[in-house]
Amino acid sequence: MKIILASKSPRRIELVSLMGLDCASIPCTAEERIDRSLPPEEVVKALARQKADFVFKDHPDCCVIGADTVVYLDGEIIGKPKSERDAFSILSRLSGRTHLVYTGLAVMTHEVSDVRHCITEVTFHELSENELNWYISTKEPMDKAGAYGMQGVGGVFIKNVSGSYFNIIGLPIDLLYHMLLEARVIKEDHTIV
Repeated sequence: MKIILASKSPRRIELVSLMGLDCASIPCTAEERIDRSLPPEEVVKALARQKADFVFKDHPDCCVIGADTVVYLDGEIIGKPKSERDAFSILSRLSGRTHLVYTGLAVMTHEVSDVRHCITEVTFHELSENELNWYISTKEPMDKAGAYGMQGVGGVFIKNVSGSYFNIIGLPIDLLYHMLLEARVIKEDHTIV
């Protein structure tokens, strides 16, 4: 069975390949529709399902994986920054504090529609204004939920992680692996069924 990742994220594509799986990448181009008043785990699960459903309707003989990641702090979902000023504001809020990273995962086949989520706690060091300005000047924060990349230079600001490291990057591969096993898409030797 062919595996399709409903994403164009280079990080997610790389993580699937780290799992030893070959997959195609077909991004979802539909506009996201979600009720932001829902709890964050329901938001990411609904968005992951939307992405997977969008691609699956044109590829019903494949396994389609959808994923969505958000940062959650003070009862608010924090997405990607809209500007450098917004990135500064977001990172200032995260400085010296612990926040949650939620990723929703959807695995769709003609037999299975499985949607789950993963939560990881991330604690930042206190960040100075100089550190924030330098980091924003790298442009790394601009396309990432929460305005940082754990796998990049933003990793130097992380004091502690409790939970899946890969969840912070956007794809909890441990959870995905078990979902694919349970859906009988892959075997334990990583061969695709």
